[in-house]
Amino acid sequence: MVSAFETARTINTKYNCFLEVFEDGRYSPLPGKLNGMTVAIKDVLALKDARLTCGSKFLENFTSLYSATCVERLRLAGAVFIGKTNMDEFAMGSSNENSAYGAVLNPYDVTRVPGGSSGGSAVAAATGAARLALGTDTGGSIRQPAAFTGTVGLKPTYGRISRYGLTAFASSFDTVGTFSRTLEDAAIALEVMAGSDPHDATTATAAVEEYSLGLKKDIATLRIGIPKEYFGEGIEPDIREAVEAARKKFENAGCTIVPVSLPHSKYGIAVYYILTTAEASSNLARFDGIRYGKRSKDSETLLETYVRSRSEGFGPEVKRRIMLGTYVLSSGYYDAYYKRAQKVRRLIKEDFTKAFAECDALLTPTTPTTAFKLGDKVTDPLAMYLNDIFTVNANIAGVPAISIPIGLDRNGLPIGAQLITNDFEETNLFALAKEVITELRIEN
Repeated sequence: MVSAFETARTINTKYNCFLEVFEDGRYSPLPGKLNGMTVAIKDVLALKDARLTCGSKFLENFTSLYSATCVERLRLAGAVFIGKTNMDEFAMGSSNENSAYGAVLNPYDVTRVPGGSSGGSAVAAATGAARLALGTDTGGSIRQPAAFTGTVGLKPTYGRISRYGLTAFASSFDTVGTFSRTLEDAAIALEVMAGSDPHDATTATAAVEEYSLGLKKDIATLRIGIPKEYFGEGIEPDIREAVEAARKKFENAGCTIVPVSLPHSKYGIAVYYILTTAEASSNLARFDGIRYGKRSKDSETLLETYVRSRSEGFGPEVKRRIMLGTYVLSSGYYDAYYKRAQKVRRLIKEDFTKAFAECDALLTPTTPTTAFKLGDKVTDPLAMYLNDIFTVNANIAGVPAISIPIGLDRNGLPIGAQLITNDFEETNLFALAKEVITELRIEN
């Protein structure tokens, strides 16, 4: 019988979704709730004694000394770790073309991207290389690749899952979540990983629910909000039609459809790329080639060591975002950019609060297009950033969201719908998602 590890290696040769596939038995499972569930881990999350590269040459030979809280909770619950997955460098990207170890390929069409930054995890789940794959979502890095690969992509409420052991990109945005083929696997994994953690002061003390019970919940009393700002120009017709079909399913199930407005959502991309690059500039300052990571061999002074190590170790997208972040934090520009963006962030959060006074959940497309061609947007950063237009606002506000497959477009590419609820109402996400999900399977 072919082992899960052999299957993962075979799949990896086709799609480059793993940076490392473990040897069978290296991380032996314990008896527990997950009962041997195979799990792939995005290589931005620490696993003791495994490499932690963050998709970067800077950390090519770095080995983690401890495990992230979410990873350790999965281990104690009986998970089997398959390997570490490929990703955009330091989680910065929307296509997985920014990995220092090569692009991940979309299994539905290998000429297309799987989405990013968690593209490797998305493909691991889509192909069945793992039943569950861990990802991180800072502005859509779980939901967008989930939409592109026909998987369930869950971004919980900010603070629902500990960030301890996650290499930070933007600390007030980063959220650990999951990819899976089924809602059941996503729900049970959240039950295991959620909850407060003394190692992470931002984790919430709110009680952890039995999220899997949401799959049996009657949704007839729930109200579905349709935000007009998410249905403007630029959405591919097939996506628009599929989301409209999902709306009708909710209506037929007894849900009340409510038109709502999120008027400040148009500023989401600008706010996101100001605030996250500012936080990245600060968080990545620690990578200087002194204590760990890449150190330039050609440096004669301390300053040269800093400059050359970072120049040689970081890829172009990471450098771009560090420079943008340093700029918006610099003297003379802080008030004009960073401070103003923080004020608009509050307004965006207030938009969601007002919307959820009128409805229980929002229904939107996950992405304006299905998976695009490899190389199409590499030379146009703005076009790449705009691909996250429907996902960033949930991170800005910290609310939970899920992308679920709802069909295929005319080219046979997956279409994702996004559901968003108020803080800590993940149970409603699962309850509603079960009504419209199309579980997709792909032949490898």
